[in-house]
Amino acid sequence: MARCDEGYLCEVCGQPVDEIVDSDLYLSFIMGLVKWSELTQRPERHIRCNPVQAQFINHANFPPVIVEGLFSKTELDAEYVQQQEDLITRAWLRLQEVTSLGIPVEQYPLAQSR
Repeated sequence: MARCDEGYLCEVCGQPVDEIVDSDLYLSFIMGLVKWSELTQRPERHIRCNPVQAQFINHANFPPVIVEGLFSKTELDAEYVQQQEDLITRAWLRLQEVTSLGIPVEQYPLAQSR
């Protein structure tokens, strides 16, 4: 089945990523980690299916993700954790608003990431 026929399936859990607000791919795009031209070529995941990145979202509307082991933010440098929480939380907030802004996809990334 063509990708357009099956939707965008999460490479981790296999379930559809139905909403852009749940997309780890678009979250990474907003942070500048994925280029616009790569959006249709990269695999999709739910934000929560990428717990190493999701653990840095620090917002009342996003239930915390706990990672155990070496990649847990509790094992990382406090300054790095603060920087990641700031960046990834701002990107997640941007992701929540982009669909209602009526802007082209190229303008989704945070200003610092464009």
